Amino acid sequence: MPRYEFRCRACGDTFEVNRPMAQAGEPASCPGGHADTVKLLSTVAVTGRGGAGATAPAPSAGGGGGCCGGGCGC
Repeated sequence: MPRYEFRCRACGDTFEVNRPMAQAGEPASCPGGHADTVKLLSTVAVTGRGGAGATAPAPSAGGGGGCCGGGCGC
C-alpha cells in the first residue's frame, strides 16, 4: 500500500499515511488533531545491480575511440 507524506499547517508536524492509491487525494488529519494539512511531493529513487529489466548501457555514437571519435584516423 502506498505511503503518502503530509505536513500540518497548524503545528508544522510532518507525518505519513498509508492508504490505497484511489484515496491519494483525500485530506488527512495530523496526529495532533488538526485538519489543515497539505500533501507533500515525495520522490523515489530505485537503485540496484542487475535483476529483471536491467539493460546494458547504449553504445556511444561515433564508431571509435581517439580524440576525434575515430573519424580522422589520428
